[in-house]
Amino acid sequence: MLEGERDDWLAQIARDWRTAKLARVDHALCVYAEKLTRDPGGMQKQDVDVLRELGLDDARIHDAIQVVAYFNYVNRVADAVHIDLEPEMEPYPEDG
Repeated sequence: MLEGERDDWLAQIARDWRTAKLARVDHALCVYAEKLTRDPGGMQKQDVDVLRELGLDDARIHDAIQVVAYFNYVNRVADAVHIDLEPEMEPYPEDG
């Protein structure tokens, strides 16, 4: 993939990973990450089974869980103390 193509692909993912050209396993990881973020109590064995069926072993699934959980944790801490956002991020609604 050429650098310009890579940049376009990354921009597609940033806009909406659901419509970006992702490999099946990458799409499944995004689905898993979104559910773990939005509905952690709703996680089921079937969610992991999908990843296993696509070739991920338990170590890779564990790594994915750790990354998602860490980002969720850090974002919640940042939100709790209302830290300054990076310039490319939208302002908090009340700062608008």
